Amino acid sequence: MDERILDEHEHGDEASLELSLRPVKLSQYIGQHAIKENLNVFIKAAKMREEALDHVILHGPPGLGKTTLANIIAAEMDVNIKTTSGPAIERAGDLAAILSSLEPGDVLFIDEIHRIPRVVEEVLYSAMEDFFIDIVIGSGDEVRSIRIDLPPFTLVGATTRFGSLSAPLRDRFGVQLRLEYYDLESLKHIIERTADIFEVTLPLDSMNELARRSRGTPRIANRLLRRVRDFSMVKEEDEITLETTNHALKVLEVDPEGLEPVDHKIMRTIIETYGGGPVGLETVAVSIGEEVVTLNDVYEPYLIQRGFLERTPRGRKATAKSFEYFKDSKTN
Repeated sequence: MDERILDEHEHGDEASLELSLRPVKLSQYIGQHAIKENLNVFIKAAKMREEALDHVILHGPPGLGKTTLANIIAAEMDVNIKTTSGPAIERAGDLAAILSSLEPGDVLFIDEIHRIPRVVEEVLYSAMEDFFIDIVIGSGDEVRSIRIDLPPFTLVGATTRFGSLSAPLRDRFGVQLRLEYYDLESLKHIIERTADIFEVTLPLDSMNELARRSRGTPRIANRLLRRVRDFSMVKEEDEITLETTNHALKVLEVDPEGLEPVDHKIMRTIIETYGGGPVGLETVAVSIGEEVVTLNDVYEPYLIQRGFLERTPRGRKATAKSFEYFKDSKTN
């Protein structure tokens, strides 16, 4: 029993730590400059009109700050935020319960909005456009429809699969923002801020190395910094040295391009088993024992962005860069 309580306490500490790393205002948010500038205008205009902000869809690879931005939107609008996820809303009644609890101007954040069941999605249409929902209750001769009026609110949806949204739902978002991978300078600023929160000294060379291997993703940058900090603490260092940083990242199997073991398995399978492709993603997934959706959402975008992989009408294909890189990295 004591161990279970300890585990829950540690999990809570980790969650609290993760929250403490998130900026709470647009001025504190690092990177995504075009998105910040646009949101700043939209939020100011909505407040000047004393209206709820138009509905917002945030899309892009995981770990780029969609949840953080949703919370910032609520903070900048000076309203409350309620958070749920697509898989958690199984029935129209679940959605009705959430929507009816909103106050005027509130933000409803739905993560993984592409996973909302179609029957629930259809209820969202009238809620987003006209701020009411019709709920059917009862059965047989007792069936009837109840209309529930809603206060004006802002729906903020987040998805890694923008193309999976139906056109009617997608078109109801007046603000559509795609988050891109972060550049090295932005990642260094994020790592520096996190190091300050952790109260650890991080020299510039260690910071550069962490940024370079963070896959353009703040969430990964912060995770790697936490783990490198562990190695440095055990060595009782006054600062996180480059030697410790490189050693920790090697042990964690994060290579100089930020590629992890699954990335290597994907590319080696395409190169060595299928002659560089083209090969279907389902075939690759079966070959390495991973889910198709995981490869599509988590690993492929970065491999494509770094120029290792390309999508063709006939399947996935290794690039000339990947042949050269994975030949040289066999001994890494």
